[in-house]
Order: sequence, then structure tokens, then C-alpha cells
Amino acid sequence: MNAAVRAVVRMGIYVGAKVYFIREGYQGMVDGGDNIKEASWESVSSMLQVGGTVIGSARCKEFRTHEGRLKAAHNLVQRGITNLCVIGGDGSLTGANLFREEWSGLLGELVEQGLIDADAAQRYSALHIVGMVGSIDNDFCGTDMTIGTDSALHRIIEVVDAIMTTAQSHQRTFVLEVMGRHCGYLALVSALACGADWVLIPEMPPEDGWEEKMCQKLSATRSRGTRLNIIIVAEGAIDRHGKPITSSFVKDLVVKCLGFDTRVTILGHVQRGGTPSAFDRILASRMGVEAVLALLETTANTPACVVSLSGNQSVRLPLMECVQMTQEVQKAMDEKKFEDAVKLRGRSFENNLKTYKLLAHRKPESELPSSNFNVAILNVGAPAAGMNAAVRSAVRVGISEGHKMFAVNDGFEGFYKGQIKEIKWADVGGWTGQGGSLLGTKRTLPAKHMDKIAEQMRKHNINALLVIGGFEALECLLQLYEARATYEEFCIPMCMLPATISNNVPGTDLSIGADTALNAIVETCDRIKQSASGTKRRVFIIETMGGYCGYLASVGGLAAGADAAYIYEEPFDIRDLQANVEHLTEKMKTSIQRGLVLRNENCNENYTTDFIYQLYSEEGKGVFDCRKNVLGHMQQGGAPSPFDRNFGTKISAKAMQWVSKKLVETFRQDEGRVFANTEDSCCLLGMRRRALVFQPVVQLKEDTDFVHRIPKEQWWLKLRPLMKILAKYKTSYDVSDSGQLEHVVRNRPKESDASAAM
Repeated sequence: MNAAVRAVVRMGIYVGAKVYFIREGYQGMVDGGDNIKEASWESVSSMLQVGGTVIGSARCKEFRTHEGRLKAAHNLVQRGITNLCVIGGDGSLTGANLFREEWSGLLGELVEQGLIDADAAQRYSALHIVGMVGSIDNDFCGTDMTIGTDSALHRIIEVVDAIMTTAQSHQRTFVLEVMGRHCGYLALVSALACGADWVLIPEMPPEDGWEEKMCQKLSATRSRGTRLNIIIVAEGAIDRHGKPITSSFVKDLVVKCLGFDTRVTILGHVQRGGTPSAFDRILASRMGVEAVLALLETTANTPACVVSLSGNQSVRLPLMECVQMTQEVQKAMDEKKFEDAVKLRGRSFENNLKTYKLLAHRKPESELPSSNFNVAILNVGAPAAGMNAAVRSAVRVGISEGHKMFAVNDGFEGFYKGQIKEIKWADVGGWTGQGGSLLGTKRTLPAKHMDKIAEQMRKHNINALLVIGGFEALECLLQLYEARATYEEFCIPMCMLPATISNNVPGTDLSIGADTALNAIVETCDRIKQSASGTKRRVFIIETMGGYCGYLASVGGLAAGADAAYIYEEPFDIRDLQANVEHLTEKMKTSIQRGLVLRNENCNENYTTDFIYQLYSEEGKGVFDCRKNVLGHMQQGGAPSPFDRNFGTKISAKAMQWVSKKLVETFRQDEGRVFANTEDSCCLLGMRRRALVFQPVVQLKEDTDFVHRIPKEQWWLKLRPLMKILAKYKTSYDVSDSGQLEHVVRNRPKESDASAAM
């Protein structure tokens, strides 16, 4: 929430509005006085890394009454506030909408009571509101993610990872209760992210007789040598008859039926606390800026909107439609229409549930279809967190579809050396939380060893290939595609999943591993910034990885609150460096204590990290001192973040289903073999805006700068102006950002025109 508060304040000031904090939620609005205070640029500095909300939040019974809302209206009119930015759940947003609808009536009453004059009522005749959803449950319809959900998942996964080590040592079963009274999102995604054996959520209660099925499953996994079992229960879990299923009930059941050593852990408010994740900071910053733009563009007739996320796009949706849909979910659950409840939760929730069911429940051998196809999986390029989750998902989905799955060690180098062996369901147990690449990975391209690789394909009768890796993986697939003319062995379905911390693969907005790297960068920046607290003013120059791709420096800079981020894609010269130093020097003369400058490792061969460090040190003499830090391989992160586990798992399951479909389509009955040589049988699966899309790798060639190993167009460059605005630069959008922002900057209101409060 603090990142959203910071973004609204700074964007508001940037466009010339007066911005007010309203402390303690609606209670502060009703009480007025010091609870409504003007915000300044400096009042939101050093806020990004703080959990919770600095301006406070409170439930307010008084605001639910007409008298309470009348007091609130009076307090706002006295300060000339007619724009409200509300960060909260559906209750807070519904309250705001009611307030907006009653506004003119409330002003009429205030005039009658002589508390305001008719002129003021005329001047402040309309109240505009925009909502941002802050809720760890992710229970609001219309947005893929609410502010706070990703951070809550981080807390849950940290606990699960810690529990796993103790549970494996003792052969234990753990029942974990997570938050979610009416929504099972946290339980479902954490079950996906840690490969839990069983999950219980309110939207999809288990079938009658689930107790026996669950115990059978736990018993079967134990007999296959698994040392631990994890069951995740949402606090609002119910059975088909609406009876609550508690964590203690589940524990007693396991002890009674199986006699396993079982422990219960109730996470409670731990999930709400701690430092916000990189994803949440970026999401909240983007939403905050979008909220200010939405307020500036509203007219008296515009319905109230809520800023939400679809795929990786910020969108504005009608507030009350979303609230209504959210309430429909509860209605469907009350009426026991559980299928409808899942659908109403949205595409993202539905996909998570499908993927979990696909991966968690192993069918007996007799029930599996027999496809007689062999599929090989390998990792290529540098290791990235989330690769193992993707491999696990592919292996299990492949086995469920009846294929024989083969694992290749050490990329294409291992392939031509024959390091290929069959991999079974149980072999990938516990892989989701492991960092790096358990299969081993190399940067070796196949071109020099085509004949040996073709020989291994024949030997093991490989009918399809799944390659998980970064830019090298794309190059490998292009080489194999071109080799089809010479070697028929490569005329098979081939699919690539982008996995690289640099996020430099064309055809996808996000790569597996990039989120973990961002979190590592942001965490380190937080610690580095903290080291300056209590010392004199200090600027940190930090070098990030990414080759020629500036994704980590730019998006990491936005999440860490950097003052500048130097990247290859946005050329800069000595004049820019000089302007940045002067800008930072001016800021340091106010109450701001710390500066943060990120530099992508290959942004410029002459303006090195040392050069920038020396320049800032010299120019800042007497105002601030400098420190530098090269983050290096720390950025590859340890355990993968919840986002990367989930993304790797879902994208890999989708890829395997595509592979299965292609195998059936390209199987030649008469020859008894697979033959695929069309462009669309050699694809990359990437996230594009709001959907996962399969794109032939040949078609991606023209979108790629092969010399610098980056896509020619990169969506995240549009986020760079946000970082500059939030760092107090007077920037223009003409070149790098969307029309919406351009329009607002050109029509910037005068100082007195707009007042916004949050």
C-alpha cells in the first residue's frame, strides 16, 4: 500500500495538484482536523520498503451512517478536496461509491445547515473517486492481482520452505492453515508453488468421501519413499454441505487413519506483514500513477473506476461492476454453485485450479492413456530460478498424457554425449522450491554436433522436444529448425519456454527467473540503503546483470526507488550524467538522505561503474559521499519466488498440452512415425500482454537484435518515465510512453485546479 501512496502523492504533485493524506481511513475523514494533512514530496520518501500502510487504516462504523458521511463531506469541502483515491477491499470501495452518489445531497444539507455557502457547494459540486484494490486475499473480481497478494505469498512460501526441511528430517505431515475466509487464492497458489499433496479451498469443496481419498493419497506417496506430506487449508475451507473443514480436523483425521506424525501450523497475521515484494511495489506504483491519470480525466458523468491488472497491462474498469461480480462469487458459494464461483473468480484462478489438479493427482498406471510417444526435456543457457518447477510440471503433465518422459543433463552438450535417461513422476517430487537447474545447463549450441544429436534422437526415439532456457535456447531452436532440411530427426514438435533472469527473449513480456532476480536486487538495495540510515547523506551506485538488456536495472530501479538507471536501450552521454548528478545534489540539500543509481552491466563501454562512481563522488563533494556495489551472481537468487514457481508451472503445463496435440496431429499412421516440418511446429510459448501465446521461432527472427541479444521492442521501456517522475524529474513522454500520459502532461492542471486525497 505504501508504494501506491507514494506513487499517488508524487504523480499528483507532478501534475500540479495538491495532495492530502487522510490518516486512519474513513475514520480520519469523519474526524477531520490533523487527520487530513497536505502531503509533500519528501513526506513519502523511504516508504517503498515498509510493509502495512504508513497513513493508517481503520474500520469505521460512523462512515456507514448518513451523519458520518455528512461530517466527512464537510471536512473535504473545507479543504477543497474533490478527488478521492481509495486503496482498500470491496467494502471500502463500495463505501466510496455510495459517498460519491450522495455527494450533491450532502452538500445541499451542509448549505441548509449554514456550514458551507452556496458558492462552495457550486464550486465543489462533483466528487470523483478511483479505487485501487489492496487485499492479500486477491478476492476482487476484475483484476489478476491485488496489491499485497504477492507479498503474502512470499511469506507463506518462506514458511513452507522452512517447514519442508524439518518435515523431511522427521518424516512428518504438516497441515498449514493460510488466510482466505471467503477466497482460496492464497491456499491454491501456495499449494501449486510448493507442490502440496492436498489443498482445501472454499470455492471448490472436496467431493463427499474426500477424507478417505486424501488418506489414500498420503499413504501412497509415503510408500513411494516421500518423507514429507503437506496439506494446505484455507481458513474458510468448507465441505459440500457448507460445514467448515478446520486444520485441527484434518490433523486428527490423518493421525486417526494413518498414524502419521502430524503437526499444524497456522500462519495468521504473519502473512500480512514484512517487506513488500518487488512485484507488489511495481504493481502499486503503476496503479498509483494510473489512478492519478484516471482522476484527471474524469468528468461529472464518468462512473467511478477501479485500476486493475490484466496480464501485465494496467486497465481501468467500472468500480461497481467489479464489486457486483465479487459479491456474485459469495452468492454462488452460498447457493452451492461451486463451478460458477470458480468461473466468476476469473481466468487466472481457474487456470491455477486446473493446473493444480493436473499435477497433484497421479492416476494409477491402468488409467493412463498410452501414447507411445517419447518427449525429451532439457535446460539451455544460464540457470534461472523456476526452471525446476517448469521441468517438474512438464514431466508430470507428460506422464498424465501417457508419454514417456526423458531428461537430458547439461543441455545440448549432454545431448550429443548421450546423457539422456527416462524420468518418472516421483523423480521430480519437491523440485518446485529448488533454485538453479537440477538437470544441469550449458550454453553450448547444437550447430557443431548436429549429426551426434540426430543419432541420439534416433537411439532414444525422441518424438518431441521441450527446451527451457534463455536467449541461447531460442538460437538452439532456430538451428534445429534449419537443420530439418538435412536431418529428418528434427522434424518433430519443438517448444521453448523462456527462462532467464535478464528477460531478454523476444516473443514474451516475462521470462521464468526474472521475478526472483528482481526480488534479489530489491532486497539488496533495501539493505544497502538501510546501511546509510544514521550516517551522513550518501549515494549508492549499483551494477546489475542483464547483458545488454536493461530490464533488471529499469524495473529493479522502479521497485527500489532509484534516482536513475542507466541502460543500453536508452543511450546517454556526459551531459545526461552531469544533469543527473546536479539533480541528485539538489535533492540531497532537502531532507532526503539517500540516493540510488542503478547501472546495467553493458549499458556503455566507456561510462563504466567505476567512472560513474568517480564522477558522482567528485561532483557531490561537500553534499554527499558515494559507495558502489556490483551485485553479480547474487541476482540469480536462491529459492525461486512464488511468481516464478507458479509461472514456470503453468506455462510448462500449457506447453506439454500443446506438444501432445501436435504429436497426434503430426503422427503419420502409414509410416508409424511423427513428421512435423511446418513453422508452427517449432514454437516459443510466451506471455504477450494478457495471454500466453505460441509463436513460431522463425517469425521471431525479425523482432530480434541478435548482436546485442535483445528484442527490438521491449514493453517495459514504457515504465521508465514512471521511475523518473517518482524520482522528481521533469520528464516528457513524447518518445517513450503511451498517448494517455502524453495527453495528461500536455494538459497539466494549474496548481489550484485539482486537489486529491487518499
